[in-house]
Amino acid sequence: MDKVIEKLELWKDVFIKNIPNIAIALVVLVIAYFASRNISSLINRTIGSKIKQKSVRDLVSRIASGVIFLLGLYFAMTILKFDDTLKTIVSAAGVSGIVIGLALQGTLSNTISGVVLSFRKNLNIGNWVETNDYAGEVIDINLNYFVLKEADNNMVVIPNKIILESPFKNYSLTQEMRISVTCGVEYGADLEAVKKLTIETIGTKFDQKKFGKDVEFYFTEFGDSSINFLCRFWIDGERALHRWQAQSTAIIEIKKAFDKEGFNIPFPMRTLEFVPNNNLNITKNNNQEEEKAKNEKVENA
Repeated sequence: MDKVIEKLELWKDVFIKNIPNIAIALVVLVIAYFASRNISSLINRTIGSKIKQKSVRDLVSRIASGVIFLLGLYFAMTILKFDDTLKTIVSAAGVSGIVIGLALQGTLSNTISGVVLSFRKNLNIGNWVETNDYAGEVIDINLNYFVLKEADNNMVVIPNKIILESPFKNYSLTQEMRISVTCGVEYGADLEAVKKLTIETIGTKFDQKKFGKDVEFYFTEFGDSSINFLCRFWIDGERALHRWQAQSTAIIEIKKAFDKEGFNIPFPMRTLEFVPNNNLNITKNNNQEEEKAKNEKVENA
């Protein structure tokens, strides 16, 4: 018991002796913590004019934040005279790094992919992209995953490795978009008049002169109930929403123009033909079946 008390007294003396060092170490840790938290705004002011991609700035700020906190931790341990402990930790980390690296291959792969994605000029935060059967606005590209905000306001989190290895469509890379609308007219319609009316209607609603293009019109097939056609034109847009809005407007305008000129847009129809003098005697057939069933019962009895 005396040895225990003696040991506690020794620890007490050591603690009291190192109170100034402990206070300084805590101050260093607090400063490092807040500096790492506020480094993002400093980096945006410093390199914001040189690096336009927000994803790259975010990546640099995350790395700088981690480095600052680790430096603060290192200085705090040095002040507390934990140099030997720190060397032991570093040595152990070097030995176990191989094992941890093998165990975390997927995580490391996503991290490296996140670094690569952050520096891609054709993919940036705020773009509207379509990839892996998902479409939405890029909200974040961090070191582990890729975040998309879909049109229904749901967030989709995709591992960086999948994004890097899969093709994607970026609607925001161009400011112009070609819209396609399909429709059909009745077989009795004047096809030349239909073509002329559709081109005029779309050309009036969507100005094609600034694109240096013309409204395209093609009859595509003889359908079951109509002769189908494809109409294509250009708009200013960089999101899927712009495409849907233009398609909706084009359909409304084509329908109004066709109704005004008397062109019918048919729906699927089926024609039933009845052959004369081919009446079905259902009652007679039913009576024959009943009589046959009775005869079978008598024979079985």
